[in-house]
Amino acid sequence: MPHRTTLGAKPPSIAFYVLLAAATLICIQAFSLLAPILLSLLLILLISLALNPVVSRLRALTGGRSAATGLVAVTVLAIIGMTGWAFYGPMAASASLLSEKLPAYWERLQKPLIRMEQRAVLSEEKLQAEVSTEIAASTSAAPEPRTKPRPRQPAPPPPAAESGSLRSSLGGMLTGAVGQFSSVAFNAAEILVVLVTVFFGVTFTLMNPRPVFGAMFALVPERHHPRALIILQRTTRFMPGWAGATLLGMLSIGLLVFLLMWPILGFTDALVLGLIAGVLEAIPFIGPILSAVPAVLLAIGQGGMTPLWVILAYVGVQTLENNVIVPLLVARGMKLHPLAVILSMLLCVAAFGLLGVLIAAPLVAVVTIVHDELYRKRFLSTVTDADLDRLAGQALHEKAARTT
Repeated sequence: MPHRTTLGAKPPSIAFYVLLAAATLICIQAFSLLAPILLSLLLILLISLALNPVVSRLRALTGGRSAATGLVAVTVLAIIGMTGWAFYGPMAASASLLSEKLPAYWERLQKPLIRMEQRAVLSEEKLQAEVSTEIAASTSAAPEPRTKPRPRQPAPPPPAAESGSLRSSLGGMLTGAVGQFSSVAFNAAEILVVLVTVFFGVTFTLMNPRPVFGAMFALVPERHHPRALIILQRTTRFMPGWAGATLLGMLSIGLLVFLLMWPILGFTDALVLGLIAGVLEAIPFIGPILSAVPAVLLAIGQGGMTPLWVILAYVGVQTLENNVIVPLLVARGMKLHPLAVILSMLLCVAAFGLLGVLIAAPLVAVVTIVHDELYRKRFLSTVTDADLDRLAGQALHEKAARTT
């Protein structure tokens, strides 16, 4: 029986598919240019959903969304300003101290390299002497030929010391690192532009969010509006919980690092390290490791046993975070598998750059919600989580736990 199309509906023409393929190719080719715009849009939407409950509660006190949004924006700017002020003094002092000690560090690093070069030169000279002795011995032992011997070619000059020695290689690496300053500055400027755009975008979205989300519904066919509404409602319920759990984790880690570093490095450096640890806590899994780098550098500047105490303190913080803070504050509310978050981080960094880590965890949650509403309810409507767990156990050849 031939397939009949619905009355009044026309199948898409070949030109439609050609235009669709051309548009897809153009988007792929221009993704490097569109990535900052798409990242800014995603950050604006996610942060707006996270802050919308705060603005809604302040709206009753201030009398409107504009005043409530302005109060939130001023608070954010004040926090950023105080953080920058707290960072500037200690980091400038640390940079000055490091610049003073850098020549001594460079000299200490050069000494073993020089000794290695000297040993290499002596080994080369010894090898050349042995080769020359063997050649002379073989020449004196060989009988004289009856025919007139060919004129012996002059021995090649001994190879000069290679320019790519260890010191010059290390110096070349440092020169190359300095040469990348313009690229780093460009990337920093791009990140700054994205952050400024996101700040103003979130501010204007919170002032009047209905047109923005109404436009999202306008892109969905009318028959799918109920499903789209469920997805957006689940996302709006998730984002405030994620933001609150993330902020509590940042405050807890920052305060803990500050209290541990204060007796070791002093109040000022401890305050800076606490702020760094709190900010980097927003980056899942990798942020706590990166936050230990400036602390170790400051500890090396002081010398003695300070680096060891700092490393032990950060190991303790990491242990407490993984076993107490994250299970109580973050994991309970988000319920995201670490592997999914890590893969999302890799994809987001590859697609959007360094700032992509900020949307990694929320993106996993949004994809999970979309999967539940669009795929699972249609193709796995009778399959429960217990069924999936049982199938996974069978695939891993694990025995089911017996219930008494």
